Amino acid sequence: MTTLPPAPRPVASFFRGVADLGRGFAFWGRLPGAMALGLIPAAIVGILLLAGIITLVVFLGDIVTALTGFVDGWSDLAASLVRFGIGAGILGGAIVLAVVSFTALTLLVGDPFYERIWRAVEAHLGDAPPESDYGFWRSVGDSVGLILRGLLAAIVAGLIGLIPLVGTALGAVVAAFLTGWLLADELTSRAFAARGLDAVARRDLRRTDRARVLGFGVATQLCFLVPLGAVIAMPAAVAGSTVLARTLIDAKAAIGQAGDTTAPRRRRNGA
Repeated sequence: MTTLPPAPRPVASFFRGVADLGRGFAFWGRLPGAMALGLIPAAIVGILLLAGIITLVVFLGDIVTALTGFVDGWSDLAASLVRFGIGAGILGGAIVLAVVSFTALTLLVGDPFYERIWRAVEAHLGDAPPESDYGFWRSVGDSVGLILRGLLAAIVAGLIGLIPLVGTALGAVVAAFLTGWLLADELTSRAFAARGLDAVARRDLRRTDRARVLGFGVATQLCFLVPLGAVIAMPAAVAGSTVLARTLIDAKAAIGQAGDTTAPRRRRNGA
């Protein structure tokens, strides 16, 4: 009797998602020309966002001082803790927004480059989907949506960062997971959309193995935090997301086939 595949274990699936990003990096050796082109838009957007973060850091002390006039009469220790928490929250939120905005803006600016990477990876893996025009305005809509969701994630991370003592560390963890999910969501959209899957179907596919999707996204986000990591990792993230999307589609198909095979037998046994 055919049985359904066992449910994936969250921890193991999370690290499989990390490995999917590693498979994306492996395409540097298989498709060096296409991957190298993906460095151009990533470098342009990365330089602009890095300049913005540096500017924020330079003026962060003045911003925090302006926002925390209410602690002027407090003890030095209490005032320092509050100012540190608010400063960390602002900086953490800005980094979350920058990471998400980097992906959205880079995919928008470099759409022709990443289109080439995606098609090359699909062709390399075999059974590539038919030609599908992702469309400039669709890219714009997806980018705006990602930035808005990133802004919400930045606000959440920033507010959590205000919690005394544990806020900074907890905010960083929440930011990593929220941003990771958003990155994986956006990066896998092209491979899903090319197969005619709408937003609901794409969301359902990601939910079949949330841990794997999250592992890929968190690993990508951590790479983006390394100096120059975002530029180098972006082509690999596009390639790895294609591998991840195809894996989720194949797993869903396998579950469907198993269900179709067992259903008639269950009806006959019940007859």
